[in-house]
Amino acid sequence: MKSSLVITGDGSHTLYVPELEDHYHSTFGAVQESKYIFIEKGFQTFVNRNITCNILEVGFGTGLNAFLTLADCRKRKIRVNYHAVELWPVSLEVSQKLNYPEYLDIDSATEIFRTLHKSDWDKEISVDSLFTLKKIIGKIQDIQLPQEKYHIVFFDAFGPSAQPELWTREVFRKIFFAMKKGGVFLTFSVKGLVKRNLKEEGFQIETLPGPVGKRSITRAWRL
Repeated sequence: MKSSLVITGDGSHTLYVPELEDHYHSTFGAVQESKYIFIEKGFQTFVNRNITCNILEVGFGTGLNAFLTLADCRKRKIRVNYHAVELWPVSLEVSQKLNYPEYLDIDSATEIFRTLHKSDWDKEISVDSLFTLKKIIGKIQDIQLPQEKYHIVFFDAFGPSAQPELWTREVFRKIFFAMKKGGVFLTFSVKGLVKRNLKEEGFQIETLPGPVGKRSITRAWRL
């Protein structure tokens, strides 16, 4: 898909996709939004559990969520296995224009971010001693997910208006059974249909305050 580079409110980049009339990240602040929703309200709920954390991301996109997770797992010395599903990979040319490495205080940030995008699809790699990555190309509807594997799910697809086929009970049911009991599901969307579909498939729903520019977000648990 064609996209154009956009500078957001915190200075970090997002991409705009005319075909979908949607952005990959919040125009109020891409790094700010992802760090708040997926790291603070998701990944950091597991920091004291002394486990290797298995994460599923629906919508690898710009690689920002994986990049932020890697930075935080280094800081906290937590091992992470990160699986990400993506139908429309961002090209290497476009990914190299994204300024996310400027926002993370980690060694070799630019090289690591490039590795996330250059790594082969459908193959698990060790990015470093704490973080493994497997990018899976295809539709979440068509991919066979393991049962009861994931502690955390980052659901960061384009919004329900742009991709309604991803926000269905069928997709949420598949994800529910791929999660471990006690696992947590994060998404930016608080649409009534989204929350109803999650609830119908067995999730316990929380509506949390949102990041700058967004009133609230959704967190859901498999209990």
